[in-house]
Amino acid sequence: MLQVRDGAGETLGVLFDRYQTPLLNFYCKLTGDRGLSEDLVQEVFLRILRHRQTYRAGTPFRAWIYQIARNARIDHFRKTRPQVPFEPEMAPTAHLTDPAQQQQESELLHRALMQLPEEKRELLILCRFQELRYDEVARLVGCGVSTVKVRIHRALHDLREGFHQLQASPADSPQRGGPQKFPPRRLGHEV
Repeated sequence: MLQVRDGAGETLGVLFDRYQTPLLNFYCKLTGDRGLSEDLVQEVFLRILRHRQTYRAGTPFRAWIYQIARNARIDHFRKTRPQVPFEPEMAPTAHLTDPAQQQQESELLHRALMQLPEEKRELLILCRFQELRYDEVARLVGCGVSTVKVRIHRALHDLREGFHQLQASPADSPQRGGPQKFPPRRLGHEV
């Protein structure tokens, strides 16, 4: 990145090759829209080129690029309201033997994830799918590591609750509902 910052624009291709797929996965899981995700990835690299002088030596590049990615997504959704269709190739992978059951559970998990408030969904995606460390996520969202751990724990709990609710009554659940909060249930024997 230091070479890009200092004017060697051709080295941006190396960064693009390295970070295009992780950023695309981040956006696909967060938005559920592959076309929009591809556009946002392009926007990230345009912003890197445009704002390359703001990069400081010693700053972890991965955290810096995800901050740009977060800002690009926020700016996009300030302009438009998201519509989230389910695209099976974006669903988290599961290891089930029955393909029909796997498809159904992937769909339910995707729907439960999309029903989480945006902040919780983003934290889960950054930590679980993009594999950012807690300290990197803490820097991105502007809080302490212990706060990130608590928020992720709560987000996982809400995701589990939402998944179980959808599993219990899939016919009653909206196909494309917006973010919803799930009331906490305490059964003591949940996964």
